[in-house]
Amino acid sequence: MAAYTTVDNPELYFQVKLHTGDGGGGSLTFDGSEDMAPDLVWSKSRSGALNHTLFDSVRGAGSNKELTPNGYGAEGGAASATWGYLSAFDSDGFTWLAGSTNAENFNTSSATYVHWCWKAGTTSGITGSPSITPTSYSFNSTSGFSIIKFDGTGSAATLPHGLGTSDIGMMIIKNTADVDEGWSVFNKSLGNTHGIKLNSSGAAGDDTKYWNDTSPTSTLFTIGDGGEVNGSSNTMIAYCFANVQGFSKFGSYTGNGNADGTFVYTGFRPAMVILKKTSGAALWYLHDNKRNPYNIMNKRLYVNNPAAEASVSEIDYYSNGFKLRTTETDINGSGSSYIYIAFAEAPFVNSNGVPNNAR
Repeated sequence: MAAYTTVDNPELYFQVKLHTGDGGGGSLTFDGSEDMAPDLVWSKSRSGALNHTLFDSVRGAGSNKELTPNGYGAEGGAASATWGYLSAFDSDGFTWLAGSTNAENFNTSSATYVHWCWKAGTTSGITGSPSITPTSYSFNSTSGFSIIKFDGTGSAATLPHGLGTSDIGMMIIKNTADVDEGWSVFNKSLGNTHGIKLNSSGAAGDDTKYWNDTSPTSTLFTIGDGGEVNGSSNTMIAYCFANVQGFSKFGSYTGNGNADGTFVYTGFRPAMVILKKTSGAALWYLHDNKRNPYNIMNKRLYVNNPAAEASVSEIDYYSNGFKLRTTETDINGSGSSYIYIAFAEAPFVNSNGVPNNAR
């Protein structure tokens, strides 16, 4: 099991930022040792039961560019201008503007927030022969992350992912024009026949409408004819992630129903882990290293629920993976199946063969 990596400093491509609101607009600068110009900013109020918000550089910043990962809404929710919004992607952070009535989503006075941020960056052009050409995109094969904006056709089609590998661990697609369509997720462990919804507690489902029962190649990914992944004449956005050794990992595990829970090897000390039961209904659980700098980690947020942060001890981060510390069936039921999404704080062993420290 090789542990070396080409990404010695994950802060170049992924960072988590916390802040406490002051009621106005302003800018946030990341805490990492390296500057990182983000291309995807996903934010959540920790102290308030408020929607998640998501902005990306391919669609652009602004009051009409907000998406809600825990909901069905189209791009530019009605409340975004009045609640505040991301107004610029900066060289080492981002800027937001306060809303006309309050700054609720980003900067309510004394409220606490968390922001999960990724760097893409156009490092390669379109390869392969896709049946749909993106209207705009940002690819980064080093970090294994790309953003693709395209117009749906309503028929099975192929698109470029720009990541130079067939080891695509996760894809998330949203119809930005249709308020009735959710967020469809591909996870390699579920295979090309199944999809699952980011904004739903439902189990994984078998349907060709998602990926047309076709796995990604080293250049292309396939979408079916479902409106949530390929709405006819609708503007769509896709976020594609590859498995990158020592930086990102998308896989599955089986729960054991024990407080001394399942250990999952990732090949890095995680900065962020998202968990979802696939064999039955359950919320998506999200933990990160900034809200929880020590084990046992007990600061829980839900991807598909606007609830405020809860304090429940349930997971440890190690130098090479994570371990469940709960009997809760949503993430560690005996014999139940789960998928995970993980990004690194530090690789288990860097490119020079030097191991990282445990927490």
